[in-house]
Amino acid sequence: MTPTEISPGLVVNTALPALKLGNFKLIAFDMDSTLINIECVDEIADAAGRKAEVAAITEATMRGEIADFKESLRRRVALLKGVTVASMDDVYHQRLKLNPGAAELVHACKEAGMKVLLVSGGFTFFADRVRDELGIDYIRANVLDIDGGQLTGKLVDQPWGDICDGEEKRKTLLETCSKLGISPQQAIAVGDGANDLPMMGVAGLSVAYHAKPKVREQAMVAINTGGLDRLLELMA
Repeated sequence: MTPTEISPGLVVNTALPALKLGNFKLIAFDMDSTLINIECVDEIADAAGRKAEVAAITEATMRGEIADFKESLRRRVALLKGVTVASMDDVYHQRLKLNPGAAELVHACKEAGMKVLLVSGGFTFFADRVRDELGIDYIRANVLDIDGGQLTGKLVDQPWGDICDGEEKRKTLLETCSKLGISPQQAIAVGDGANDLPMMGVAGLSVAYHAKPKVREQAMVAINTGGLDRLLELMA
């Protein structure tokens, strides 16, 4: 199917059945540049005077030009060594905002009886707060190692593994579906970067939000202008 612009900035790339929120049981969101307006690692790097260096790695990774997300993240986190928890608090309070329509879409999904999963290659320092703000049910993200109120430049291993990359996002979506006793076809996956493609590939509905070109092309639906709640325009 040729991509069809349903309305300005809302593109459908594949033939879709009539969509109803009630037909889905789970929605999985990426966090950075999807649910929220920033790439947290880039903003933390600003406090270390290394934003340009880190942001260049982030951009190349999200575009799919750096295939190894784990190595990319380790490189970026190493450059954050010495940044204080106070500086990260400043990022949260002064720079981080929910993207337009995020709260509205999450609310609509919860009203329809869906569960909400936040699965992020970013950090629990921010993801935990976003979870609490939006009432998200499940979360998976990376843990920054902190010692003496400062970042050590390393990540903390967790029971499920070391780093939440694209494969871990896919695995988490599938595990959450299994826990809920549902098919992945009853899940929606929303993201913007190349590391979101694995989970988007197993979901019943994949949504690119203001995404990199590779992701826009591969998603079933692309929201290129406006807020996340534009997804509701496709729901009967």
